[in-house]
Amino acid sequence: MNEIEKRRTFAIISHPDAGKTTLTEKLLLFGGQIQVAGAVKSNKIKKTATSDWMEIEKQRGISVTTSVMEFDYKQYKVNILDTPGHQDFAEDTFRTLTAVDSVIIVVDGAKGVERQTRRLMEVCRMRNTPVIIFVNKMDREGKDPFDLLDELETELQIHVSPLSWPIEQGLRFKGVYNIYEQSLDLYTPNKQLVTEKKPVDINSAQLNENIGDELADRLREELTLIEGVYPSFDLPSYLAGEVAPVFFGSALNNFGVQELLDCFVQIAPNPRPVQAIERIVKPDEPKFTGFIFKITANIDPNHRSCVAFCKVCSGKFVRNAPYLHVRNRKTIRFSSPTQFMAQKKNTIDEAYAGDIIGLPDTGNFKIGDTLTEGEDLHFKGLPSFSPEMFKYIENADPMKSKQLNKGVDQLMDEGIAQLFVNQFNGRKIIGTVGQLQFEVIQYRLEHEYNATCRWEPLSLYKACWIDSDDKAELEAFKKRKYQFMAKDKSGRDVFLADSNYVLQMAQMDFKKIKFQFTSEL
Repeated sequence: MNEIEKRRTFAIISHPDAGKTTLTEKLLLFGGQIQVAGAVKSNKIKKTATSDWMEIEKQRGISVTTSVMEFDYKQYKVNILDTPGHQDFAEDTFRTLTAVDSVIIVVDGAKGVERQTRRLMEVCRMRNTPVIIFVNKMDREGKDPFDLLDELETELQIHVSPLSWPIEQGLRFKGVYNIYEQSLDLYTPNKQLVTEKKPVDINSAQLNENIGDELADRLREELTLIEGVYPSFDLPSYLAGEVAPVFFGSALNNFGVQELLDCFVQIAPNPRPVQAIERIVKPDEPKFTGFIFKITANIDPNHRSCVAFCKVCSGKFVRNAPYLHVRNRKTIRFSSPTQFMAQKKNTIDEAYAGDIIGLPDTGNFKIGDTLTEGEDLHFKGLPSFSPEMFKYIENADPMKSKQLNKGVDQLMDEGIAQLFVNQFNGRKIIGTVGQLQFEVIQYRLEHEYNATCRWEPLSLYKACWIDSDDKAELEAFKKRKYQFMAKDKSGRDVFLADSNYVLQMAQMDFKKIKFQFTSEL
């Protein structure tokens, strides 16, 4: 119980460019894991962000895969998952949200709530995940803080409770008043050092000395208004996902981040019970259970190996102990389980509920697999969405077909896109949620597997998984639509509809067939 209570596992989510990776970088700085914070886009700072370790991430300044990082802060053990904000990689982010106990949402102070943030918030609401909001980029001109709070309440459909409050913004930005700790944090812009904080009574003359009479009077008025309008912070309603504490700051200039972290480790939930199909699994159970929510190929470019990320749900994971792989019915031992700092890893001997561990994968795992000490358990709710864009993948170099096949297999296991094999002509089709994924696949095949591919256009409307209790009707459907039938990587039947009209007609003609647009992995 002592170990479980120390754990804080959370994801950082937001719209692209709101500052997720920069915030992650500053949290690692406070955790003592890095001595100098890297930058996502900067000419002066040559060090790139720790969590953007893939070559393509460094070049483009975007995150394309979730990075897992853990560090110790005070007496807590913090696991951060920095997720991609770009909507083309939303599936990776949705899966990550199944493995965390709470979430920090980053909002750009000038742009407010954007479309992708709303979508991610819906997933948090479905799971009642506790949320903290960090309003970033206060050192730039942006929206009025009160307008921002209204927008957060309306757009994210959650009550907010400000725990810090900005004094001016943009070039006039003076700092924030920390409502949670009742201290004044004065702003001095520095990307790699930390600002000082001063405990100040809101009604004392000391406040006027620090920020001037006019601003001090205005701050007192605004704080009185906040007390009257917004609920004071209440821990049970935050943990139930009903109220979101709000912090203001500038992640790039290292401001307001420590306040966020100090408050976060105190109020964020330790590991919570996880719903499996068979029963609810509690973190304090003595026996180990865990599920795979992500697979990454080539974390170490020298070894070309895959790593499966396992969220420990209960009990204690021990190195070299035998565990049951529920889907394969095999017992596996892990001689080198690791904990991560993005790309760097350390071998560990044990891990507790809430931890994220990396297990070497030689093709044993699929996303959604469960490991236990012998019990038959299946964790659910890892979504796989129907792709919206399709292309044929062709080998551009006949001498490298083996490398290409291996690369495609490993990248599809990661879940970055989906592979379908057309039953009519045997050609491989890649389905993705967005155009950027095709570029990432092509880039990674070339740089990680030394294989070149060529895309050929394919006009399809939707891929849907089909199933039916009526075997005769299923066979009849497959015969009639044999040119548009494919198998996915697991060998399930997929119907590739080339237009909305064709799909609707198929649904009308074959009433006993179930057409599904998401498949639970």
